[in-house]
Order: sequence, then structure tokens, then C-alpha cells
Amino acid sequence: MSAVVAGGRSLLDNMTGRFRAGVVTTGELVKLAVESIQWGFSDIVARRFSWSEFLLQCWFMTRVSLLPTILVAIPFGVITSVQIGAAANQIGAQSFIGAVNGIGVLRQGAPLVTSLMIAGAVGSAVCADLGARTVREEIDALKVMGISPIQRLVAPRILAALLVSVLLTIIVAMTAMTTAFVIVVGGGQISSGTYLDSFVGLAQPGDLVLAEFKGLLFGFVAIIVCAHKGLSAHGGPKAVADAVNQAVVLSVIILAVINVGLTQAYVMLFPGGA
Repeated sequence: MSAVVAGGRSLLDNMTGRFRAGVVTTGELVKLAVESIQWGFSDIVARRFSWSEFLLQCWFMTRVSLLPTILVAIPFGVITSVQIGAAANQIGAQSFIGAVNGIGVLRQGAPLVTSLMIAGAVGSAVCADLGARTVREEIDALKVMGISPIQRLVAPRILAALLVSVLLTIIVAMTAMTTAFVIVVGGGQISSGTYLDSFVGLAQPGDLVLAEFKGLLFGFVAIIVCAHKGLSAHGGPKAVADAVNQAVVLSVIILAVINVGLTQAYVMLFPGGA
């Protein structure tokens, strides 16, 4: 009986400890986000922002994410067109395939693929870079010299991630919609005019705005999480690997939750666009 009670207490203590650790991590993420925004804004206003680091990170993030993003967007467009086309044929709504394909890609597909690429490709690279710097005590050296790592390293990466996220969202949307158009029209399901007319007739500018806003927010959140895990790495190379793994998993979970919340809020605020 005592063993059962001890096991229950141990489980409860473990859950309590994890909850406290989650609260602490959330607070640290919010603090890092606020400080990064403050440093970035103040440095831009004071004309001391590290634009060279910003451009370097833009090129780095584009190089590691552009090709994987396109390769993921193409099969996504194929799957979307095949599934939607099959459902439309069953209910006799072939003329709406273009609208459903385009709106679905804009509202959900493009931001989701972008979030996965930002978290998996860009975020993991940022986390590994900052984690390696932390393990090699470069971050401590910056602090000793009176240089804020957030100002010097995190803020330029966040601004670069915002720009890359917006561009990747557009690339994913165009690639997926073009692929779906080729599959549907090339397969002879409907004509190109019918496909484009249905999309233009039902799509709204708010769909693109929502997709770009999601891309911005996803890029910001992913880089904040990955930067925090990288700066918190302690130990040797294993610590960096663990930090990258935790950063990617946590980023994907948070971005999925945020996506659901944003989609539901958009449907409630703009029911006509749903």
C-alpha cells in the first residue's frame, strides 16, 4: 500500500515539476520575444542595427529552406487536387474545384507548410548555431564584453525570419496552386476557364492577408523558440542535439495550436469569408 502511495506521489511530483518547468519556459520565451523586439526597434531607429548580419541570415535561411519548401509544396498540391477532385466528382460540384483548391491552399496549406519549414529547416539551423556558440562559451564572452547576445544575434535573425516567412508563404501558395491547376485541368476534369473563374469568384483579399499574417507570426514564434533553446544549451555536443530536437518539437506543437486559434478567430470575425 505504501509503495502505491509513494508511486502516486512520485507521479504527482513529476507532473507538478513539468508544469512548473512549462510555466518558466513560457515566461522565458515571452521575455526573449519582448527583448528582441525592443532591441530590434531601438537599433533600427538609432541606426545601429546589424544589417550585415540580417542579410547574411536572410541568405542562409533562404538557402536551407527554399528547395525543401518547393519540394514539399508540389506533392501537397497534388494531394489536395486529387482529394478535392474526387469529393467534387461524387457530389457533382466539379465547377468549384478551383475555388476549394485555391482557398484551402491560401488559408491553411501555405502557412502550414511554411511553419513546418521554418521550424524544421530554419529553426533547427538557428538553434544549432546558437547552441554551438553557447557551448563554446561565445555567448558568455559577448556578455563579458558588454554586448547583448539578443541584440547582436537574436534580433537580426528574427527580422530575417519574418522576411523569409512572408516570401516562403507566397512561394508555397503559388507552387501548390499551380500544381493543383496542372493536375485538375491537365487531367480533363474541368476547363482552365472554369477553374480560374471559380477561384476568382470566391477567393478574397483577406485570404492572402491571413496567409501572410500567419507566415509572419509562425516565423516569429519558431525563431523565438529555437533561439531560446539554443541559448539555453549547456554541456557538450549532445546538449546541442537535444536542444535542436526540443526546439523543433516544441515549435511544431505551438504553431499547430496557434494555427487552429487564428483560423477559428478568422471564421468568427469574418463569417462571410469562411
